[in-house]
Formats: sequence, C-alpha cells, structure tokens
Amino acid sequence: MFGAIAGDVIGSFFEGFPTKRTDFTMFQNGTRFTDDTVLTVAVADCIINGLDYAKTFREYARKYPQAGYGGMFRRWANSESLDPYNSFGNGSAMRVSPVAFAIDNYDCMMKEAKRSAVVTHNHPEGVKGAQAIASAIYWARMGQGKPFIKEQVQARFGYDLSSTLDQIRPGYDFDETCPGSVPQAIIAFLESDDYEDCIRKAISLGGDSDTIACMAGGIAEAYYRFIPDYIVQNVQKYLDPDLLKVINEFQQRFKLSR
Repeated sequence: MFGAIAGDVIGSFFEGFPTKRTDFTMFQNGTRFTDDTVLTVAVADCIINGLDYAKTFREYARKYPQAGYGGMFRRWANSESLDPYNSFGNGSAMRVSPVAFAIDNYDCMMKEAKRSAVVTHNHPEGVKGAQAIASAIYWARMGQGKPFIKEQVQARFGYDLSSTLDQIRPGYDFDETCPGSVPQAIIAFLESDDYEDCIRKAISLGGDSDTIACMAGGIAEAYYRFIPDYIVQNVQKYLDPDLLKVINEFQQRFKLSR
C-alpha cells in the first residue's frame, strides 16, 4: 500500500497547482500527506487489528483534522451519526489498497473492498470504484498482465479504458467522483513503464492529482513490485511516527517489500 501513499504525497502539491507535464519536481514546498494517506492507513489498521471501519475512519479523521477531507466526509466525521451518506466520490477508491494487498482470495477481497466502502460511500458507483481499484491491484499482485487487467476492469465494472492519456489530458479538469477519476487512474497505470512513470503520468492529467496518483500508485506498486529508494525515503519524511508504525506493521504482516 506504500505505493498508494507515495502517490498521494507526491501528488498533494499539484492538487492546488495542477500540471499537464510529466517532467515536474516530485517533492516541493507544500508537499504533504493528505486524507488519502490517513484513510489508507486507517484501512490497514482495521485489517491488522480487526477494527470497525466507520469508527476507525472517524477516529483517524479527528486525529488528523487538517488532512484535506471532502466536505461530505468532514461533516460525517464530525457528526454523531455513523450512517453512510450515499457518496460516489473517489474517497472509497483512494483508501482501498490495503484490502487488495492483504487478501489472496478474489471473492473475499471483493467483499472486503465493499465493506470498506459502504460505511461512507454506499452509492453503487462508490462501491464500484473501490472494487475496481482493488481488483486491478489484486490482479497485478497475482501476476496478470496489463491486457488482462484492462479487459477485466472493462468487463466487470463497465469503465471505458479506451482513451489514451494524450486524449484525456487537454480537457480533463478536477473531478473527485469515482466515475470521473478511477478510469483515468487505471489508464495512467496501463500506459506507464515503471512506478515513477506511473505517478508522473497520473499527476500530469491535472485535477484531483493526489487521489489519481494514489489510486494509480497502488496498482503500480503491485505490478512493478518496486518503488525507487529515493521516493520511499522522501515520502517517509512526510509521515508522522503513528502513521509509519501502522504502515510498517502492515508491510511486515503481509510480507510486502518496497
């Protein structure tokens, strides 16, 4: 899941200053971890310790109140109710990567991806986005090639992955919904040559840069099985000890290397 977190951290600067280029400086003043990282770690914590998703998401959100949550999630986290709010935003998909790295049975993984989504994002598109990203990570982990991943995502989830990044990029703008960002993240992975190239291409679309890079980064980590050391070391500098503790425990529990 570190690949998703690194994508979030690197992409964070560009959410406020979008770029349509790939030759940008990866770590800049203003780079930080955002809600994508906080809630990805929360999912990992739930998996490691058997915690309740809704209660844990709320606890993490209140511990890191300035992480940049969407308005609906922020209101939910600060309310007294744990009822979901029918969202189809990409929050369900940005946080799902630990599920796909932890569970080796596809059907069980799909059920857990849904469980992690519906506590907030119980709209069908919110669930679909989470399951699509989780599936792409799962298939990449299992050694499937890009043609298989593309075909299965299109067949199972109905996303159109036929456009190229060059076709998408000029007219693409900020879109924080699952339908408007999950396919783009998967396409960035499909067109990439390695982990860093995937992150650069995801961010070059502009828009919700940190979340697109987070979603694409999780798939790229599973597929390429390598994140450059300088990226790992720089990203770790932005994370506090509590987040790193859960990340390291998750990596060790599921024998994941970076």
